[in-house]
Amino acid sequence: MISGTPTPFTHKPNPWALSPLVVFLCLYLVTSLIVNDFYKVPITVAFMVASVYAVCITKGLGLNDRILQFSIGAGNKNIMLMIWIFILAGAFAQSAKDIGSIDATVNLALRLLPQGLLPAGIFLAACFISLSVGTSVGTIVALVPVVAGIAAKTDMNLAFMTGIVVGGAFFGDNLSFISDTTIAATRTQGCAMRDKFRVNFLIVLPAAALVLGYYIFKGLDVTATPDVAAVEWVKVIPYIVVLGTAVAGMNVASVLILGIASTGLIGMATGSVDVFGWFGSMGTGITGMGELIIITLMAGGMLELIRFNGGVDYVIQKLTKHVNSKRGAELTIAALVAIANFCTANNTIAIITVGPLARDIAQQYGVDRRKSASILDTFSCVVQGIIPYGAQMLIAAKLASLSPLSILGHLYYPTAVGIVALLSILLRYPKRYS
Repeated sequence: MISGTPTPFTHKPNPWALSPLVVFLCLYLVTSLIVNDFYKVPITVAFMVASVYAVCITKGLGLNDRILQFSIGAGNKNIMLMIWIFILAGAFAQSAKDIGSIDATVNLALRLLPQGLLPAGIFLAACFISLSVGTSVGTIVALVPVVAGIAAKTDMNLAFMTGIVVGGAFFGDNLSFISDTTIAATRTQGCAMRDKFRVNFLIVLPAAALVLGYYIFKGLDVTATPDVAAVEWVKVIPYIVVLGTAVAGMNVASVLILGIASTGLIGMATGSVDVFGWFGSMGTGITGMGELIIITLMAGGMLELIRFNGGVDYVIQKLTKHVNSKRGAELTIAALVAIANFCTANNTIAIITVGPLARDIAQQYGVDRRKSASILDTFSCVVQGIIPYGAQMLIAAKLASLSPLSILGHLYYPTAVGIVALLSILLRYPKRYS
């Protein structure tokens, strides 16, 4: 039995503390690229090996206390909240599928959107929903099953379609007034949300416009004409409930609970399922999230040991050592939050971790606090949008039955935003805030 209490201290800055992340990336990402097969190395195995390695290299604690420290990270309140969302999302997605809600919503989308505008229309829908909801996870849970159905009825690549939703989901995560990242960035930098939004919008608008143009062009390649069945309007109601309550600003867990309840009511009213069939659907969906929950727990534990062993402090120390100009200060803030995000797999936590230091750097070198808040939010969302072990990528891959790595090559929006955001620092754009 593991005993003990949380260890309050953190080791001194140590580059070796980052090695578990390198082990994971080499085993999962590099190996998959070398053998050209994203399914050869299960992500659960990669995390298990990296987690065991992280426990082994932790110094100053007995084995029981090392495992306890790992468990502290796995049981972090943010990790547990994410797991609750995964459980509810699994129950909703499977019950919605079994009563026919996904098929009905897919048929509605195919009827409303001209076929050549499907990619662009889905991207705009993801942008609008995420901007209204303020959460990328909620947007992904709502839309990925729908685009999976659309991909099955057309000649469009499923990984490409999933990438569209993930990209659009981070549009709102980055900009929304009710997003956790916006709140964290503006509070740590001491600026108003509306001011940060103005700077942020000017940076992401060129990227969003370029990606939208690409999706319009890409839509011209869609040639297959799907056989669209009649829309069963009553079965669209669960998705209307989910999207409507989310846009109204309800908590994502409450949104999913209402969605689950509506699938039961609609399913039994239409004779699609009985009460035990509904229970069975929810159970199947929850069980199907088991692998994702295990991955999330191991990632949380491994990343906690990286922090505990001084990995994050090492990055902060090295990056802040040679700042000597306003441009250098902005680049340092961007690098700090990006690397912190790689090490925590949570963009809100990354902002909270480096936000106070970023504010000190901004004040010392005259960086506009609105620009520093925008940099924090933007670069954290860019990294969160492309790491294969982030919650958004994991749940999108699970709902689409894909490997997270297969989606990576289709994440055009996060990539475009990263490039534009970097250019905004180098070229001093927008000038008013630079």
